[in-house]
Amino acid sequence: MRFVFPFIGHIHQIPHALPIAAELADRYPEAEVHVCFINEEQERFARRLLCEYSAAAPLHFRRLRLPALERWRMESGWTPWKQLALFVNRAYLGSFDAIVAPEQTTLWLKRFVARPKFVWTRHGAGDRASGFASRTQNFDYVLMAGDKIARRLLDKKLIRIGQYSTGIYAKFDWLKRRNCNQRPFFDNGRITVLYNPHFRCGLSSWTAAGRAVLEAFASSSRYNLIFAPHIRLREGLCRTDLAFIERYRGLPHFHIDLGSERSTDMSYTLAADVYLGDVSSQLAEFLVRPRPCVFLNPMKAHWQADACYQQWNLGPVLDDVAALEATLDIAVASHPDFLALQEAYRDETFGLIGQGGAHEIPSSARAADAIFGFVNRSSRWPRVAPLSRDTAASPFTRS
Repeated sequence: MRFVFPFIGHIHQIPHALPIAAELADRYPEAEVHVCFINEEQERFARRLLCEYSAAAPLHFRRLRLPALERWRMESGWTPWKQLALFVNRAYLGSFDAIVAPEQTTLWLKRFVARPKFVWTRHGAGDRASGFASRTQNFDYVLMAGDKIARRLLDKKLIRIGQYSTGIYAKFDWLKRRNCNQRPFFDNGRITVLYNPHFRCGLSSWTAAGRAVLEAFASSSRYNLIFAPHIRLREGLCRTDLAFIERYRGLPHFHIDLGSERSTDMSYTLAADVYLGDVSSQLAEFLVRPRPCVFLNPMKAHWQADACYQQWNLGPVLDDVAALEATLDIAVASHPDFLALQEAYRDETFGLIGQGGAHEIPSSARAADAIFGFVNRSSRWPRVAPLSRDTAASPFTRS
């Protein structure tokens, strides 16, 4: 059987699927496993991940074809049009028995190819509605972290018994194999806060309060700031935003990263003492080791009874940034009150990942077994799931 793992988005998606590709090739020599990219940055990061994962399995690497104009636009800093990459490479991608992807855009290929099964690894374990959209039902198989996610998808009738697996978070498998010890970002005795706003307008705190947050930390005498937003926020920043951010880059208690590999490999979620953000799924990764959290709500979301904001029960929620430093003080002092809630959220989100012994089978290996078994069992049967209407819509101890 032949499997392909296409990476057509940003690098933060790669750790959620590539370890599974490595395990699939290693555990099933009869399988042919391809990994494909749209640019050099993705391939460079993937090769680093495989080296740190100590994977020696025979993976077939390929750069996807793009029209010359789109390649030029991408090299000039534009975000590539994912559907175009899929369309141009539809014959190649359609030749596989299964397409294993960390994002949902790949479903767009279903209108052009009939052979492959579509497997979704997801990329993150957050509560946002996009992770539970109706197009999920168009995947033939879904891999996910904890039972909390499965229950929500089952309640919405978006997955069926026998067509999903839980307890899968490939990114943690990679991080547990690499040396996560790192030098501190600051050596001044202050508490370090990670500000991690999401990129999506209407959900992100950046548009309404981001500048005020940076200004508050610039004048703080008690807190360091790591400003490492979601990697996609950089796309929406105008020149004025970038110039404003650059004003703070030289401050000794500031560390600014708008999208390097460190924004993806949990360098910041492991290093910070406090999490400050809104709806990013990086909060779940931060809580692998529970610590104080503050959530910003300048958009005045009605969040209390909304499952998409479940994580906001894990620390103070702040509407007015003017009270930011005082709220951080409260979050640090009151963390024991939230500790049990954070531990329960983490365990429900990720299950027993990272809790087993030294000989625990990596979740990526279990994912590889699940994918191979499912495709092997179902290869005799035609895919019958209809397209939904929105298918085309576009290691953990501190050093």
